[in-house]
Amino acid sequence: MKTILMLATYGLEIVEVGGTLALHAQAGDAVHAAVVLSRPQTRPQVEQAAQILGVKSVQFLDFQTGETQLDTPSKTRLVRLIRETRPDLLITQDPEHSYADLDPDRRLLMLLYLEAAALAGREWRVEECGGFRPHLIRDLYYMSPENPNCVVEIGATFALKQQALQVLEGQLAFTAQLLRGRLDPASLQTIVPDYAALGDLELGRALHREMDKSLALYHGLLSHAGATLAEAFRHQFPFRLERLL
Repeated sequence: MKTILMLATYGLEIVEVGGTLALHAQAGDAVHAAVVLSRPQTRPQVEQAAQILGVKSVQFLDFQTGETQLDTPSKTRLVRLIRETRPDLLITQDPEHSYADLDPDRRLLMLLYLEAAALAGREWRVEECGGFRPHLIRDLYYMSPENPNCVVEIGATFALKQQALQVLEGQLAFTAQLLRGRLDPASLQTIVPDYAALGDLELGRALHREMDKSLALYHGLLSHAGATLAEAFRHQFPFRLERLL
């Protein structure tokens, strides 16, 4: 059995790799998640979505939007989380994607995640980090990468992933509000023909259904990966093989 830590900047990211997390949970692995930035009113929805996927625990780290710093107190919080959870496998955001994102926190948080992952395996501030002994992460995967080097077939858990998404009502409504203002009406109508008659929540649900299936097909059936519905990842290090597959 493996222990997996999903280190999410926002709660939606747990669902974005939800097909993979659900597969691991169903296989008996201990799946944990931590969300760095979250509004208190959305946390019950994130916890419910994680429960649907089989995630064992969700922690909210209470970082403040727009105030991320690459400082010792922030590193200490993340190092303690890693040492306490002791994951064999860490999933977090993709550095290349975060650098191009105009989100006010993603770029600094990416550096913070990698610093914490490195420090967690060293004799660094053991007492300040709760007294937990150092822990070396063996496998690091980036989610939604610009340049994936592996995919996970999620056909068996795709419906569960969509079920988990449906409870993130705050995120769904936000997506609809954002895209109503950004997309050309004719294009939006092509994606969701009856969009004008839908409220924000229902439009958000319809948009995410279309986007999530399209993305899963792109990395699966429409790729050369041999998958049907897939989530893409980038493994940080060369894979260790006993022989060629």
